[in-house]
Amino acid sequence: MRVLICEDSVLLREGLVRLLEDAGHEVVAALPDTHDLTDAVAEKDPELCILDVRLPPTFTDEGIRAALGLRATDPQLPLLVLSQYVEERYASDLIAAQGGPLGYLLKDRVADVAEFVETVQRIADGATVLDPEVVAQLLTRRNRDERMLRLTDRERTVLALIAEGKSNQAIAGALYLSEASVEKHITSIFQKLGFEPDESGNRRVLAALAHIENQGEKPGTGGIR
Repeated sequence: MRVLICEDSVLLREGLVRLLEDAGHEVVAALPDTHDLTDAVAEKDPELCILDVRLPPTFTDEGIRAALGLRATDPQLPLLVLSQYVEERYASDLIAAQGGPLGYLLKDRVADVAEFVETVQRIADGATVLDPEVVAQLLTRRNRDERMLRLTDRERTVLALIAEGKSNQAIAGALYLSEASVEKHITSIFQKLGFEPDESGNRRVLAALAHIENQGEKPGTGGIR
């Protein structure tokens, strides 16, 4: 698989290059900023782009804006965004943009080499993988939405696991449920959120999370319940 990396930290950038090449992938470009990103993507035709959220010159949202730009020009290009901390607004911007495979992970996840390499491959293969901490904050932040309040605790747990990119089988194993029970929970979740189940689990996850994140908080609802 051809991978393009855009990361300002020399140590992390070179570490990612070594890690991915050791796993059998080809790193077609490793950039320190977004200056040549568009040209590099056009020239190298990567199958996956890995970008840091905060890049030069301002170290604010250059990486996210670059990712959104790539999403606009090539909606199906798999993207993996790495962040030092959970940044809900940036995660929600990417989710709301929808499109192709997407990953949003905290940089700490890179330390688990085997899991990170597996995640990279899953995203390239079409999965959507969101860091569990990002999922938790997005769901908690909007749990005042009346549709989210319709979900049971078990359904919230299942939804979070779906958003992490886990299969029905993996969810069943994690929660000690049958796959049939997991399927029933998923059907109920999307009915309550107003989304009909379809054949694309990734799009269902993106649609559900985008819907949740983009709803404004209701006035006068008080604190988080």
